[in-house]
Amino acid sequence: MIPEQYAFFPALNATLNGTSAVLLVTGRVLIARGRMAAHRACMIAAVSASALFLGCYVYFHAHVGNIIFLRHGVWRAVYLAILIPHFVLAMVIVPMVAITLSRGLRARYDRHRAIARWTFPLWLYVSVTGVIVYFMLYQWFPHS
Repeated sequence: MIPEQYAFFPALNATLNGTSAVLLVTGRVLIARGRMAAHRACMIAAVSASALFLGCYVYFHAHVGNIIFLRHGVWRAVYLAILIPHFVLAMVIVPMVAITLSRGLRARYDRHRAIARWTFPLWLYVSVTGVIVYFMLYQWFPHS
């Protein structure tokens, strides 16, 4: 059971992940249309949402601990098939985002594009699967 004072964090974290995903897709569309300033603003907002998520995630789990998925059988297999790559890629994506952002902000656009083509889909995957993990843990198969 999650203590009451921390109960809002899972929904907040899912909202931040979802916001990041929307901003990523919007930023991708904007740069494809040649709208560099709007792309930059969207991507900085996506980084901000993801950084805020990371801070809230660490704070929540430092105070509450791990939340265990209680279902068994096929649902547990589905959950783990989503969670494991999400978790691994979440660790990989942090330095990739930092490098991608740094190259974009320093106008090293050729090097920015080279890594962004990898960063974008991985970051989007992590953001979307973070929302799915939230729904599986707290909405579809709640603990109480």
